[in-house]
Amino acid sequence: MGVHGARRRFKVKNLGKRIGLGNGTAADAARFLRGPDRRRREFLQAVSVFREMIGGFRTLHFVGPCVTVFGSARTPEGSPYYRLGMEVGGALADAGFTVMTGGGPGVMEAANRGAKEAGGRSVGCTIRIDAEEDANAYLDTCKEFKYFFVRKVMLVKYSYGFIVMPGGYGTLDEVFETATLVQTNKIADFPIVLMGTDFWQPMLGFMEETLVAQNMIDPEDFAAITVTDDPREAASLIRNAAVRSHGEHFAEILRRNRLLLE
Repeated sequence: MGVHGARRRFKVKNLGKRIGLGNGTAADAARFLRGPDRRRREFLQAVSVFREMIGGFRTLHFVGPCVTVFGSARTPEGSPYYRLGMEVGGALADAGFTVMTGGGPGVMEAANRGAKEAGGRSVGCTIRIDAEEDANAYLDTCKEFKYFFVRKVMLVKYSYGFIVMPGGYGTLDEVFETATLVQTNKIADFPIVLMGTDFWQPMLGFMEETLVAQNMIDPEDFAAITVTDDPREAASLIRNAAVRSHGEHFAEILRRNRLLLE
C-alpha cells in the first residue's frame, strides 16, 4: 500500500499512563532537573523514577527483539523521508524485529506503519511534554514516560541496533549518545545505521575531517556508524549482528509469568 492509500487503523495498547508520583506533568520533571530540592521531594522523585523504570521493564520485556528507529516528528506524510521510513519499518519486520520508535508522528509513525502493514510488531515509547503529540495509530503497545533519560534507557536496552532517519535535536542527541555507549564498550556489536546519505553527509564530513583529524575520536569510532539509502541493507546488517550475538533464535519472544502478574 502506498503512503497516499487508505489509512488502516490499529488498536493501540497504551500502558503506564501517569505512573509517576506528583502531578505527572512536564513541569514535574523540569522541577526534578533544576537543582537541589527538599529532601522529601527528592526521595519521592527517586521513587517516581524507579516506578517508571519498573513499568518500562514490565511492558517491554515481552515485545520481542526490537530495533529502534529514530527520526523527526515533523516529517509530513507526503515526504520522501516518510516513504523511506515505511520501507525501513517493513524491512525490519521482514527480518524478524519488532519496530520501536518514540511513538509520535512523522518518521516515527512511518516506521511503525511500515512494520504493521508488513505484518510485524510495532511499539512506541512516548514522552510527556507540554507540546504533547498523540501516539500514532500504528502501535501494538504504547508506553508513556515522563523522564527523557528513562525513556532513552528503554530504547537502548531492548534494541539490537538503531536506524536513524533525518531529524533534529532529539535525533542527533540519540545518535551521539548511542555512539558514546558503543565507543565506551557499554554496548557491543550494536549497529548504528543512518538512512539518507545526502542528509547526513555534512555531519559525517565534519566527523571525519575535524573530529577524527584532530584526534577527538578514533577512526574506529567513526567507522562504527554506517550510512545507506537501502532499508534492506540496514535490516540485514542489524540481523547479522543479532545472530552473531544471540544465535539464530534471537527472535524468540519471552513468555509471561502469571505468578508475577505479567
